[in-house]
Amino acid sequence: MNIGVLISGRGTNLEAIIKAVKEGKIKANISIVISNKADARGLKIAEKYGIRGIFINPDGFSSREDFDRAVANLLEKNNVDLVILAGYMRILSDCFIDKFEGRLLNIHPSLIPAFQGLKPQKRAVEYGVMFSGCTVHFVTKELDNGPVIIQAVVPVLPDDTEESLSERILKYEHRIYPQAIKWYVDGRIKLDGRKVFVEKAVYGTVPVNPELEDF
Repeated sequence: MNIGVLISGRGTNLEAIIKAVKEGKIKANISIVISNKADARGLKIAEKYGIRGIFINPDGFSSREDFDRAVANLLEKNNVDLVILAGYMRILSDCFIDKFEGRLLNIHPSLIPAFQGLKPQKRAVEYGVMFSGCTVHFVTKELDNGPVIIQAVVPVLPDDTEESLSERILKYEHRIYPQAIKWYVDGRIKLDGRKVFVEKAVYGTVPVNPELEDF
């Protein structure tokens, strides 16, 4: 299976996924990494591991849809079967989602449907919740609201800042995202409307549900 990864920033989740592939835990190939930011550190990470990384400048397109079509065409030229959003800071157009829906995953640093959209860690701290976390989900046309594959819960501490909570959540992002991708690649994820079931997974565990197997 060929994986394409869309990024905008530092690429820490990208690197966690690459390592899982290199270690043979994920039986797939990352065929291309695409960034909408020329200075995205994730492009350097792709280069470090010998993976093709491409910057596509959104300013060169007259509309969001035209940009997304160019990205989609490049993914298809690289025979991508699964598209991974890893810190990709653009809202996808309907035409892109229509093309890849059901094989398009994202990770969001909250327990969705809580704190969808930008700065979820900051909003969690300001709201005063006792728990936050991260979610791997299928991407749909509703922002950060697709069917949930796996979630990890972390406590929010009285002295937490956006940065400290983000760091605590990120440690779990690097574990649950490769796990969800492995399940997908292995054909174990079954989607029924909004409900996701991972075959042979252990449910009902904390802090991660379903239980981590490989990470």
